[in-house]
Amino acid sequence: MTDISAFANRLGKNAKHLMKWARRHNLEAWRLYDKDIPQFPFAVDVYGAHIHLQEYDTGWLMQAEEYEAWLAEVVAAVCFVSGFDAGQVHIKRRERQKGREQYEKTGRQGEDFYIGEHGRRFWVNLDKYLDTGLFLDHRNTRQQVGNLAAGKRFLNLFAYTGSFTVYAATGGAVYSETVDLSNTYLDWAARNFALNHIDTHAHQIVRADVFQYLQQAAAAGKQFDLVVMDPPSFSNSKKMLDILDVQRDHIRLIDGAMRLLAPGGTLFFSNNRRGFVLDETLPERYAVRDISRQSVPEDFRNKKIHQCWQIGHRV
Repeated sequence: MTDISAFANRLGKNAKHLMKWARRHNLEAWRLYDKDIPQFPFAVDVYGAHIHLQEYDTGWLMQAEEYEAWLAEVVAAVCFVSGFDAGQVHIKRRERQKGREQYEKTGRQGEDFYIGEHGRRFWVNLDKYLDTGLFLDHRNTRQQVGNLAAGKRFLNLFAYTGSFTVYAATGGAVYSETVDLSNTYLDWAARNFALNHIDTHAHQIVRADVFQYLQQAAAAGKQFDLVVMDPPSFSNSKKMLDILDVQRDHIRLIDGAMRLLAPGGTLFFSNNRRGFVLDETLPERYAVRDISRQSVPEDFRNKKIHQCWQIGHRV
């Protein structure tokens, strides 16, 4: 194994730059390290006074004692650089998942607390699920939605915990619908709305399968000026009628969302599937712009964490 000092030095170098950057941008949650050194396959995220430490599954085989000693060194390096103690470090192992639902429970409860981002606040939990309740890599797009939202009707599809809607509503959207199939995450979204003093009469939470919602909303003649759709790469949730595969299904999803998009409106479509390719017929029918470079924030620089497109109707 590579000496732990290489990992500690990289953490220190990143922290020197990113801590100042995060303070300047009013961010309490940000990524400190992401597999920068292949021998240390971790993502290290700061969430207020806590560290979220995810180990990526590499398939490496180590004896149990050797592994525990190595992991203890990693935690010690993180604590040394961050100034936090080991009790503030929340460790997860992110395994390669195939055929599972998007958000897996870990079997632990953890503690809910909130963090600030660009003047908004969000509830997070670093232990209960593989994901924390807030996708840090979508921060730039959230801010863009907030900047565009004034006076607009907003639709959030595959909404997770509703963070895009928080930005839209606090940015002046006059109406929104936040659509997801999970009661757990819609309840979480409602708590985020309450935390940000959002009017739930103007900003409605809708439990629905997105495919069904798109059909029913089109039949009802609904129109939105701003739409965000960030589907999982894959989902086989028993609540859904069909298995979702974003590569196979993205044309159907985008076409469905575009039927709801008012003239002059904007759809942001994103996903984090590795190797995803946008169908070549879509730019022939819509005005499509790849904004992935702008949408990936500074703390994920040089990482292909997601792809994002801005899509509108052709004039």
